[in-house]
Amino acid sequence: MENNSTARVQLEPEDEGRSQSLEEVKVNAEQVLAKYDPESNYRRYDGLWKWIVSLIAITFSLFQLYTAIFGVLDAHIQRSIHLAFAMALVFILFPGRKAWPRNKMHPIDALLAVMATALPLYIVIFYQQLVYRSGMPTTTDMVVGVLGVLMVLEAARRVVGWPIVIVASAFLAYAFAGPNIPGAFAHRGVTLPSLAGHLYFTTEGIFGIPLGVSATFIFLFILFGAYLEKTGLGKFFIDLANGLAGWARGGPAKVAVISSGLMGTISGSSVANVAGTGSLTIPMMKKLGYKPEFAGAVEAAASTGGQLMPPIMGAAAFLMAEFVGIPYVRVVEAAVIPALLYFTGVMLCVHFEARKEGLRGMSREELPKIGRVLREKGHLAIPLIAVIWLLVSGKTPMRAALWAIALTVAASMLRSSTRISWRDIIQGLEDGARSALGVIIACATAGIIIGVVTKTGLGLKLGSVLIDMANGLLLPTLFFTMITSIVLGMGVPTTANYVITSTIAAPTIIQLGVPVIAAHMFTFYFGIIADVTPPVALAAFAGSGIAGSDPMKTGINASKLAIAAFLIPYIFVLSPALLMVDTTLPAVLLIILTSVTGMLGVAASVSGFFLVPTGWVERILLFIGGLLMIDPNLKTDLIGVALLLIALLVQVYRRRKAREDASPNAA
Repeated sequence: MENNSTARVQLEPEDEGRSQSLEEVKVNAEQVLAKYDPESNYRRYDGLWKWIVSLIAITFSLFQLYTAIFGVLDAHIQRSIHLAFAMALVFILFPGRKAWPRNKMHPIDALLAVMATALPLYIVIFYQQLVYRSGMPTTTDMVVGVLGVLMVLEAARRVVGWPIVIVASAFLAYAFAGPNIPGAFAHRGVTLPSLAGHLYFTTEGIFGIPLGVSATFIFLFILFGAYLEKTGLGKFFIDLANGLAGWARGGPAKVAVISSGLMGTISGSSVANVAGTGSLTIPMMKKLGYKPEFAGAVEAAASTGGQLMPPIMGAAAFLMAEFVGIPYVRVVEAAVIPALLYFTGVMLCVHFEARKEGLRGMSREELPKIGRVLREKGHLAIPLIAVIWLLVSGKTPMRAALWAIALTVAASMLRSSTRISWRDIIQGLEDGARSALGVIIACATAGIIIGVVTKTGLGLKLGSVLIDMANGLLLPTLFFTMITSIVLGMGVPTTANYVITSTIAAPTIIQLGVPVIAAHMFTFYFGIIADVTPPVALAAFAGSGIAGSDPMKTGINASKLAIAAFLIPYIFVLSPALLMVDTTLPAVLLIILTSVTGMLGVAASVSGFFLVPTGWVERILLFIGGLLMIDPNLKTDLIGVALLLIALLVQVYRRRKAREDASPNAA
């Protein structure tokens, strides 16, 4: 999920000197989170307010567990209580102004917290009356609706940031300005009572599908992640990755890729993943000779891919299952091969960079032994394996998450070194609720956007405009959709980004004959990759904060490393077999082979190294040859292979020439 607590790695230094340096890195990571992740910039209370926050958060988690075990309430009531808890915590924890203190409550925030909690509870208290007078709101209803929308926007400003507020406000302005807009985007317009009622008292606005998914299984998976963190799974992933790849050429960078990919199974936040695993991997990379800009970029590219890695992807993946109308396990199935291809692309770039710079790995003596790591902490992976099995066996995501939470606690008890106490169990309830706040508010704000789209018909209008701009051609339409997703993703969280683009752009792609799952996955990918795309590359900026590097250079390097993410969505749109859509095993294997070959060429081109440093001719041949492998067409594949072979032959010749020149017997 888009949270920060699940990604924080528990560091266990081996000696006093190392402990001090790692502690400094941890402090730096916390500062980076507070700077680039609004969810981490909250108040730290002592005394009464600390107990109030704990009580609300724990009660929130218990409410979610109770309804998951004994049955969820009516949709509107369940979502209203869910939002009421979140609003209370947001206004208590996140100050309205930067100048307000971070260790005590401001009276205005206390008042707003009460109001923000009461507004959703109005629906719960007067639910029957609201049902009876549906479509005929009273003056009080209208006031509650207007205030409810405004309070959601204010909560979004505090916990998510200004960009999503600006986007949602633009949609609201469009709703009112419809009759005055010329051209294809004109509409009849809406009245304030009508829009307020639609957004707040139906399940097509704030309390729509995104908040509904959040109020059921997204929250439970975030809670699951909070308990996994308590067991020390993050440290297990780091140790396992070190044992697997720490000794290889450029080992620490490959450790960052592997550990971030594994962390992606429990964390859906790029920035938090950078701060968690990066607090250990970035200093190691710098120590072995990687430039700070590259070290920060490796972690940013790898951590961003965490949201693409099943079985527990970002919150948007759960929304995708609801929007597309398929089981979540089908989304997981579709995401597996593209995610592995993405990390393969990042690993190739890292490998070529390490060879170009002549970087070595760490000595095996200073690395953990894989066998020992698996014996001591391998049992912590049992809940993740269980989640996959439960989803595949047909269990609902809610039921799978419940069992996973229970298994996490049980698995931790198998060894004293990982055993979590009763205090940890209670703390996990609080951490889970805190971690869910950003997702909940983003889902509620995304509901405002969906409500405007359904009320005004904007989706159909924009879809027709996109098709006209692209002259009805698929590739230009995909390009325009990609740009839209990246621009939105530069400040809007993945959840809201996906909601917007899947509502507006995905139907347009589907009209051109693309399978539904491929169209939605396309918008999902480019919303995520915005985290490493300058000028607003939050994951890259977080990595630069830890590495002490130039943020923009780090962002550019991260974009180069994540080049696979710019290619893979086009591959699975042009060839949906990559998503397991109407295919056979031989067809999938062939696509994987051509895709990996293509990424090998592109990675070598971007890195400027293949067998030896590449000249511009080889770089162009490698890049074009790699790109041609994207189109699942025999002719383009053959041309691509031919170009790659030419580049390979040139590289072989240059390597032989370099060896001859370096030979002691050379003339």
